[in-house]
Amino acid sequence: MALITVSSILFNSYGQVKKTGTSNDEMFIREEGQNLVVYSYRTGLVVETLLSSNDLGNNFKFDSYSVSENRRYILLGTEEEKIYRHSSKSYYFLFDRTTKKLTPLAPKEKGKQQEATFSPNSKMVAFVRDNNLFVYTILSNTETQISFDGRKGEIINGIPDWVYEEEFSFSRAYEWSPASDAIAFWRFDEKNVKSYDMTIMDKNLYPKVVSFKYPKAGEENSSVQIKVANLNIAGKTIMIPIQEEDFYVPRLTWTKAENKLAIHVVNRKQNHYKILLADALLGVTSTIYEETDPSYVQQIDDQKVFFLPDSKNYIVKNETDGWMHLYMYNYQGRKVNQITSGNWEVIDVIGVDPIDKKIYYTSTEDGELQCQLYSISFNGGDKKRLTQEDGTHKITMSESCMFYQDNYSATNIPPIITLHSSNGKLVRTIKDNTAELEKIKNDSKAPRKEFFTFTTSEGVELNGYILYPYNFDSSKKYPILMTQYSGPGSQQVSDSYDGNAWTRPLSDNGYIIGCVDGRGTGRRGAEFRKITYGNLGYYELIDQVEAAKYFGSLPFIDKNRIGIYGWSFGGFMALNAILKAPDVFAVAISVAPVTSWRFYDTIYTEIYNGLPQENPEGYDNNSPLNFASGLKGKLLLVHGTGDDNVHIQNTYRMIEELVKAQKDYSLLIYPDKNHSMGSSRSHLYKQMVDFIKNNL
Repeated sequence: MALITVSSILFNSYGQVKKTGTSNDEMFIREEGQNLVVYSYRTGLVVETLLSSNDLGNNFKFDSYSVSENRRYILLGTEEEKIYRHSSKSYYFLFDRTTKKLTPLAPKEKGKQQEATFSPNSKMVAFVRDNNLFVYTILSNTETQISFDGRKGEIINGIPDWVYEEEFSFSRAYEWSPASDAIAFWRFDEKNVKSYDMTIMDKNLYPKVVSFKYPKAGEENSSVQIKVANLNIAGKTIMIPIQEEDFYVPRLTWTKAENKLAIHVVNRKQNHYKILLADALLGVTSTIYEETDPSYVQQIDDQKVFFLPDSKNYIVKNETDGWMHLYMYNYQGRKVNQITSGNWEVIDVIGVDPIDKKIYYTSTEDGELQCQLYSISFNGGDKKRLTQEDGTHKITMSESCMFYQDNYSATNIPPIITLHSSNGKLVRTIKDNTAELEKIKNDSKAPRKEFFTFTTSEGVELNGYILYPYNFDSSKKYPILMTQYSGPGSQQVSDSYDGNAWTRPLSDNGYIIGCVDGRGTGRRGAEFRKITYGNLGYYELIDQVEAAKYFGSLPFIDKNRIGIYGWSFGGFMALNAILKAPDVFAVAISVAPVTSWRFYDTIYTEIYNGLPQENPEGYDNNSPLNFASGLKGKLLLVHGTGDDNVHIQNTYRMIEELVKAQKDYSLLIYPDKNHSMGSSRSHLYKQMVDFIKNNL
């Protein structure tokens, strides 16, 4: 379950430059219409046009591209068809920059392909079609089938099942070996996974039903195998043994050692994680890292482990001391040293430079509302803060760690994008946002944002903010709308810019907006975040109620006019708030809510709430379905019928309980819209504003 955000588009790197101490440059590609143009990082000037629309003809339009390592070939995807959050399929074509020839990877009648990628040696392209993995050899223009048992709804090779894609955030389930002589891939057997049927209305006379495998909490998952295809021996594929009964493999990583594949394995409860180092040719494995936790190991992603070129050591991110930090381990599984430490958290590892033996990371060292970039040596010394301005710095580093791009914002500062050398020195400004800054300064009706902390009756200090309307008068009483997400590890209260907030019309009309990050949210250490384990919604609701009472105690807020809003996990919380604390909250808007964690998927739900067979109280005691009779105020429920993530079943069941309890409610249904509501989002925002203005 992902918080709904608008992601920024980052520059694609163009090859990797080895650091030699000379004036080597590094480049990036920008997609400009149907042209691919190469720019210098350092100067921002055009270096060359990699692909011109004139090379393709007027009738060819591409939706995606990738460039081979030798820069001769460009892989172009056309007629892209979205599947789920990350996945899509396309017809792929290979463009040869030398001959100017455009070649399809396969005849169109064979169907669209998924996840086409170049081999590191630029001689082949791997892709998935009809749940099977294939390799296309460029020079011979031939296709070789790697797996043969793929079948819709049963066996998947080389792409993930629904729950892996959603919760482990990847859509390509295979990895090329560095030598291009092998491919490691996931094989999913989902025959025993139960299906969810979703009706698509569209504009057809008869709606169609889309069925996909969706394992709900406590139900059976796909069984997973890791296989390695040896491309030097025709038909040679081996299975890597994993000695677990019920497990996930959230990542595969080829290390720098020859033929060594790191398999990241976590048990179903996700409280025991280990790395198996496998000989990809023989299938023999050894455990080189192990981590356990009484509740859960933070979900495994690309940030977890970084293998170094020395083939002896790796850097791992864990919270064994209660805070997320960086450690050096060796291939024998022994800790070499702790790299970062303190009562603060590493947020992201931005780059690892094995030549200068430095790590670049963002952290909360300057407070959990901040995100600052630091560099540090592998041995934990020579630490340096590279970003200077208070606020939030979203960093993208070039492959060689020569440069980084800083997308900086703060509460009253819209994003400013700059380019820096690895020592923090400014190279150039990419986007200064002068016009937007001037617009903000001249906006006489802009709300004023103020951060605060308060201590609950349980002695817990929480972070929050208040948005005051432009004509705020402390002698008056104002209604307040609380916005929140509240999900595990999330953060809503940060020193960053939010210029597109849908709540602006409410501020303009005299509403105060408030937000508090309660227990369970991120960047404040393991104890603060993991207290909600096994009891999702319990502590989170206590803290939102405490926040509402705090707001209501302020002399300028009308304690009888407090509303709450949330989307997804936040929708679950908004429902609980108005149903379980009806004397505190007068209004609630719940968008795409989970109404019972029994309805949600295995990976997300079980890591935070355990299995329902073992923890039924944790699922039922906090389910809004069991508290419909508590409704007193005004409730707006919103859902999209095409939501493959949080199924509309959740809202339908909530309606059933409200009707049984003879409670009034308002409802907005968006036909065929998914979890983000897509093109209906602006309509929804207007409806929410009107609902608040009419009822709070």
